[in-house]
Amino acid sequence: MPLPTDQIDELKLIVANIAVCDEGGVSFILLPSFKLPDGCTPRIVDLLLCPVPRDGYESRLFFAERVQPSEKLGQPALNWNGSVRIAERNWQAFSWRTPAGLRFAQMLSIHLKALQ
Repeated sequence: MPLPTDQIDELKLIVANIAVCDEGGVSFILLPSFKLPDGCTPRIVDLLLCPVPRDGYESRLFFAERVQPSEKLGQPALNWNGSVRIAERNWQAFSWRTPAGLRFAQMLSIHLKALQ
């Protein structure tokens, strides 16, 4: 099933050169060279958004490498619990829940809140 073009267009306002890749009957959205929130290490990383339910989550955001979020007093450590191979690359994900029914840009924004 193709992804909604209006939602892809919204993501292109955030990252101009996104790409859609299909694997195992699922469409993923590649966001290359994504600039993460201030204080994250690394600062720029490729992201892969899975906008459909997977692994018990409404959506998943995969990272090309594990990210160390900005250090804030009392912020819990990320629970990196997803290591997968998609589109011939290895990806990492941490446990983070998003509500159902979000647009792709909203999903991305909520996933990134864990890094702030």
